[in-house]
Amino acid sequence: MYARSSTIHAQPLSLDEGISFMREQTMPALMEIPGCIGLSLLVDREFGHCIATSSWESEEAMRASADAASSLRMMATGRFAGTIDKIEEWEIAVLHREHLATGGSCVRCTWLRCQMGGMEQLIDTFVHTVLPEVEGMDGFCSASMFVDRMSGRAVSATAWDTHDAMESNRERVHQLRTSTAARLGTTVMDVQEFELSIAHLRVPELV
Repeated sequence: MYARSSTIHAQPLSLDEGISFMREQTMPALMEIPGCIGLSLLVDREFGHCIATSSWESEEAMRASADAASSLRMMATGRFAGTIDKIEEWEIAVLHREHLATGGSCVRCTWLRCQMGGMEQLIDTFVHTVLPEVEGMDGFCSASMFVDRMSGRAVSATAWDTHDAMESNRERVHQLRTSTAARLGTTVMDVQEFELSIAHLRVPELV
């Protein structure tokens, strides 16, 4: 399974219009493209930072969709009154759902860079060390890890039932992140928190 993520800087006053457009127009159009299986949208309302991610059955399907997806992306960006910051393509290495997301779910994303040759160890540690820890935290919903093996980059995401649940576990997750990164020699590039505005990635369990 593969994913393409588009980072959009939106005007805060246009967020609701952009979210509605993506839900009602972009997602149905994407689902008509061969190989597309879903879409998610993360939104930071304070800064207008949005990440739209489409999921694909194969790398070939994702690459073949580039032109059609670009057109849809430009239309959605217009509704956000925003600009496209970057477009990234990923292999979906891990996805685990404790249960489906709810209307108030939130997501914490962590961007990482691993040492040369360390990607498999990073994935293994996420599955066997990080997942068991966060699964035991109140309000845990799901977790995923997307990777770019060529560059050594990865992004992990944990979804929580509510913002309060995400906030209440922030320090425990920070300690887990810090200790795990130090042990592996992995660099934490960034950490951001979002509301989960569209939750239809539809990727099967990958652990």
